[in-house]
Amino acid sequence: MSAGMYNLIDEAWIPVTWAKAASRPDAGELPDRVGLRRLLLDSHLIEGLAIAEAPAHAALLRVLYALTLRVTRLDEAGPGDWGERRLEVWDEGHLPKKAITAYLDGLHDRFRLFDPGNGRPWMQDPRLREQCDPANTAGVDKLVVTRPSGNNHNWFGRLGMGAPHQPVSAADAALNLLVWHYWGPSGRCSSRKVDGASDANSSAGPLRTALSYHPEGETLFETVLAGLVRPETTVERSEDLCPWEQPALPDPGVAPRPHPGPCSRLTARSQHALLLVSDQSGDGLVRDAFITWAYRGERLARDDDYLVWQTSQQGNRYPRPADSRRALWRDVDALLLKEPPGASRPMQPKVFLEAHEVGEGLRVRALGFDQDGQAKDNQFVDAATPPVLDLAERSNPATAPAVAKARQLGEMYGRRLDRAVKRAWGAYSREPKAKGKTRADAWAAEAAVRYWPGAEAEFWHRFGLLDRTGAREDVGFDVGAARRAFLRLAEEAYDAVTHTVTGTQRGAEAVFEARIELYGRPRKARP
Repeated sequence: MSAGMYNLIDEAWIPVTWAKAASRPDAGELPDRVGLRRLLLDSHLIEGLAIAEAPAHAALLRVLYALTLRVTRLDEAGPGDWGERRLEVWDEGHLPKKAITAYLDGLHDRFRLFDPGNGRPWMQDPRLREQCDPANTAGVDKLVVTRPSGNNHNWFGRLGMGAPHQPVSAADAALNLLVWHYWGPSGRCSSRKVDGASDANSSAGPLRTALSYHPEGETLFETVLAGLVRPETTVERSEDLCPWEQPALPDPGVAPRPHPGPCSRLTARSQHALLLVSDQSGDGLVRDAFITWAYRGERLARDDDYLVWQTSQQGNRYPRPADSRRALWRDVDALLLKEPPGASRPMQPKVFLEAHEVGEGLRVRALGFDQDGQAKDNQFVDAATPPVLDLAERSNPATAPAVAKARQLGEMYGRRLDRAVKRAWGAYSREPKAKGKTRADAWAAEAAVRYWPGAEAEFWHRFGLLDRTGAREDVGFDVGAARRAFLRLAEEAYDAVTHTVTGTQRGAEAVFEARIELYGRPRKARP
C-alpha cells in the first residue's frame, strides 16, 4: 500500500466492540477495527470503542461528536427546537446514512493519514518538512505515548531504549496523533522556524492532566448522540470549522481566534503541530514524526464541555485532574447536580445539562491521563458508572441530593480515617513530625487501600436502593444507616492498620486516644 492510499475513512483503524444485534448468521465475521465510514454507518450496531488508551478514547469521542453534529445538522441551534431535533434522530435509531456518505465523500482527501504530494494530511501540518530540521525529528518513540522516550520511564510497554525504534502501525499512529493534540506536554519540543524566527517550546494540550466525563449508552449511536452539546444561537456552521474543513492551514505566527462553536471547540484547540513520516516499505507503518508547537501568541482560553471545572482559592478556574487513585463514584454528585457541594465550587460538565433527555439508562464514562503539567505521565484513567443519569437533578430532583449525601458521608469517613491513623502513629512513635511523616503516610496509605473499595461498594449499594418512581418521600435513602455503614468500614480499616502496636501500653493508649477522630472531634466550647 502506498502512503497516500491510507485514508481514515476507509481503512480499518478504530478498535470496536460489536453489539449483540450485529451478530446475525448472515452477517459474516465482524472486524475488530473499522474506518470512520463504517463506524458512523453502523454506530447503532456497535457497542462502543475498544481503545485501550483512555486519552485516545476521549480524543476520538470528541472527533465523533463533531462528525455527528455535522451529519445530523445539529451543529446549529435552529431551525426549531434543538432538543426536539436530537430526539428525532434518536427515534430513528441510527445516524442519517445519506448525510454520512455525502459528508465523507466531499472531504475524502482531507482524511488521508499521509499525503506525500504536499497536500493536507489529517490533523497534521505538512509545512513541518521545511520549518523543522529533518535531522532532528521527534522520533516514533516520542509519538507513541506508551513507549519510553528521553528520560521517561517505561511504564506502559516493554520496548526498551536499547532496542531499535520500531515503526508503529498507521492505525496506532493515528490514535497517538490524537493523544498529542489533546494531552500533549509543555516544554521543549522540536525547533520550528517561521518567518525567520525559531522557537522550540510548546504549551500543554487543552486536556493535559484533566479527567473527561462522557455519557454512555448501550450503543455507540446512543453514546455520540447523548454526548452532543446544544450550540449557542449565534453559531454558524460556515464559520465553526474543524481543522480538516478549513480552506487553508492556519498561520502559526499568530494565535487563532476564539472558537465560534462546538465543532471547532471539539477539534481545533491543539497546542501542538505534528507530521507523521511513513515507512517506505508500503506496509502502512509510521517510522518517524515531527512534533512541535502549533502557534505563537496568546493561548486560547482553556474550555471544554466534558470536564468538571473547579475554582482555586485564588479564584482561578481549572479542570478536575485525573487521579488514578480516586474512584469515579466520588465524582458522581458533580455530574448529577446543577450546583455540586464542595470548597472548590465544582461545576457540572455542560454535556450533562441535557444528556438525560435522550434516553434512560445512560452511564458515565470517565477517561483521562494521570500526569503532571509538563512531561511526566503516570497512568491512564478509565472508569464507568452503572446507569446514573436518570437521577440527574433536572430529571429527578428528589434523588440527586441523596446521591450527593451518600458521597459526602463516604468522603467524610475517609478523611476521618486518614487523620486518625496519622494521629495514632504520631502519639505512638513520639517522633518529630517531619521524621515520622513517612511511616504515618504508610499507615494512611494502607488504611485507604482497606477503606475505599468497601466505601465504593457501599455507595453503589445505597444508590441501588434509591426510589426512582417518586413514591417514597425519603427516596429510599436512610441517612442514619448509611452513616453507620461508612463508619463501620472506617473502624475496621483503623483496627486492621493499628493492631500491630496495640500489644504495648503506649501503643494501646495511642490507638485508643486517636480513635476519637473517626467520630469527629468534639467542638470547642465557646468562651
